[in-house]
Amino acid sequence: MSNSKSQSYKAAGVDITAGYKAVALMQKHIARTAIPGVVSGVGGFGGLFELDLTNIQQPVLVSGTDGVGTKLKLAFLMDRHSTVGVDCVAMCVNDVVCCGAKPLFFLDYIATGKNVPERIAAIVAGIAEGCVQAGCALIGGETAEMPGFYAADEYDLAGYCTGIVDKTKIVNHAAVRPGDAILALPSSGLHSNGFSLTRKVLRVSEKNLAMYVDELGETLGEALLTPTKIYVKPIMALLEAVHVKGIAHITGGGFYENIPRSLPKGMSAKIEESSLRTPPIFRLLIQTGDIPKRDMFNTYNMGVGMSVVVASDQADAALRVLRAAGEEAYVMGEVVAGEDGVLLC
Repeated sequence: MSNSKSQSYKAAGVDITAGYKAVALMQKHIARTAIPGVVSGVGGFGGLFELDLTNIQQPVLVSGTDGVGTKLKLAFLMDRHSTVGVDCVAMCVNDVVCCGAKPLFFLDYIATGKNVPERIAAIVAGIAEGCVQAGCALIGGETAEMPGFYAADEYDLAGYCTGIVDKTKIVNHAAVRPGDAILALPSSGLHSNGFSLTRKVLRVSEKNLAMYVDELGETLGEALLTPTKIYVKPIMALLEAVHVKGIAHITGGGFYENIPRSLPKGMSAKIEESSLRTPPIFRLLIQTGDIPKRDMFNTYNMGVGMSVVVASDQADAALRVLRAAGEEAYVMGEVVAGEDGVLLC
């Protein structure tokens, strides 16, 4: 690309040579994500991936896309950009795995007011880390410099993931029955949801993000910017060991919107509220903003990043598998008959 340059475009605010530098800086991060199946390197018009259909009788591709939302505002204020890429990957792969699919590859889209190569490389480093955690490859992406549309020090970040599952092994909640156990996989914090409310309640600013908060054991900014946990490998291990009937990624809409998506019509989730292991950041939000309990559970994950439904007699085995995979999972409730969706008891 040494002969590709445009002074006129640069004068309009778009420096295409900065884009080339950003690509050069991110190459080492992309290389970390290489897995069998990757055919092409980054830089072509499309990312190529060869499917390995060994032991898959009826392959079904599962796709998901998402962004990081207004959590990015904190990254701007703190000038820390190496973790939001993990969030972007997590929001996509955690959705895809709910169907029982193994994520294969990921693509990102970064739109910014000014292409600062080092900042773009930091973002991609986080994306690569997320891909490594999920076991998928980063095979492509796009960085768009859009002066006048975004502020020079701001950007938006979105991603796309494709996974694969055998049609006979799709997790579709058809086998869920009353009495089944609902397991909780703990979250790492707020993940990437509810940040418009969070920023309003905590009056987020560059100054208070740097303040150490005793009840959090870290600065407010560190607590809020903690990346979303990626559950792919523990869930894939669980799928190999027991019959998983339903999986829900607890994202925007909290318990009330997401857990019912893992249950069939006519069944609800009875959650033992006292069993929940809720991190202190949620209590800080309740105390500071005087937020009603219903709104908290309808906005945030409340310490549960993923819920899983299994038969009650398989709950102990499921917990052993998840704990062996590094997840301190626990039983938080059971499936009951009814149309209420979620019952907090």
